[in-house]
Amino acid sequence: MTEEVRTGAHESGVRRADLRRGWGRFVDVLILVVRWAGLVCASLLAIHVILTIGSANPDNGITQFVASVADPLALGFQDLFTPADPQLAVLLNYGIAAIFWLVITSIARRILAALR
Repeated sequence: MTEEVRTGAHESGVRRADLRRGWGRFVDVLILVVRWAGLVCASLLAIHVILTIGSANPDNGITQFVASVADPLALGFQDLFTPADPQLAVLLNYGIAAIFWLVITSIARRILAALR
């Protein structure tokens, strides 16, 4: 009977270690996904700013795609500032939205890392 108790305790310890290791891997993957999502969102917003300030052809398919994706990613920042120059408005508003995505995903990554 003593041997059974030891074996059960050992198996339980191994299971806990496996669970911790699995949880750590899951959190690592989640951190990676959050990092890439934030980078992609910020990059699309930055590309929109570059295309707008660079006076890209608004009828071009790439420009239209980036603009259509950038609007929902701006999360309400698209009309935060309303200067007279529309290019400055895009630079300020979408630029702040890009920085927001980087800051929020950085905070989320730190919180997730603490859960490891």
